[in-house]
Amino acid sequence: MGKRIVIALGGNALGSNLPEQMIAVKETARAIADLVEDGHEVVIAHGNGPQVGMIQAAMAELTRSDPEKYVPCPLSVCVAMSQGYIGYDLQNALKEELLDRGIDVGVATVLTQVIVDADDPAFLHPTKPIGAFMTKEEADQMAKKWGYQMVEDSGRGYRRVVASPKPQAVVELSTIRALTDAGLIVVACGGGGIPVIAQEHHHLKGAAAVIDKDFASELLAEQLGADMLIILTAVEKVAVNFNKPDQKWLDELTPAQARQYIDENQFAPGSMLPKVQAAVKFAESKPGRIALITLLEKAREGIAGKTGTAVHQ
Repeated sequence: MGKRIVIALGGNALGSNLPEQMIAVKETARAIADLVEDGHEVVIAHGNGPQVGMIQAAMAELTRSDPEKYVPCPLSVCVAMSQGYIGYDLQNALKEELLDRGIDVGVATVLTQVIVDADDPAFLHPTKPIGAFMTKEEADQMAKKWGYQMVEDSGRGYRRVVASPKPQAVVELSTIRALTDAGLIVVACGGGGIPVIAQEHHHLKGAAAVIDKDFASELLAEQLGADMLIILTAVEKVAVNFNKPDQKWLDELTPAQARQYIDENQFAPGSMLPKVQAAVKFAESKPGRIALITLLEKAREGIAGKTGTAVHQ
């Protein structure tokens, strides 16, 4: 029987600019179409680091050019923009690939808001640099005028930093579920979702934050009742002692083993660490659930148990 699968696409599956993305999504579409062809229900989440950075940089340049006419674009709006155009390219490429195989299945992108907690400690210690590099003078002006937190970034200039809070709930979950239940392929939670904070009278306020797409994908998979979460990355398997003489590739991981390796600092923060943490959380969310970490082009083999790192109880 086919599985309900949430796929978390990494940045390497989308390229770093518009021309690269149009090429990359064709390869991505082929790998996803393989899973659809095998009878699986597929929901696609994705990162947006290069894309939202490009949007932020463009908006910052516009503000610089005429600060009296243009105001900075909220980060939440930039995330929504990135969801739209990445979703467009994914829909386009995937629909073409499916029709070439004689599979007439609908593909839909859902602009997805993800609730974060206003009291999340991450808001007290923003660490994620975004947007364009600035001079010290420009950074001071932005901090004074807009209340931004600015930091010096590796000798290249000053950049704004924002928080990376944990996702709490997927606002459009019922819509995503309805589309999936109807047999459509859904693109959702792009870039970790549009970060919003729940306020009085059902109002959702956009937050100056970046949600980790692996944690958002895990939450979506959990709430959607998925059988499997596939986190795609730049390596075929998870390794311990990575890039060292005694490097060891891992075929399987239990949550207990994963925690031991995490305590040993085996996984790089901002890289493999959140992927392993998200995989563990999903595997523990319900008996029988499996998280797979592997390459995009190895996803089909990974589901068959032939490669990748499977995380399960």
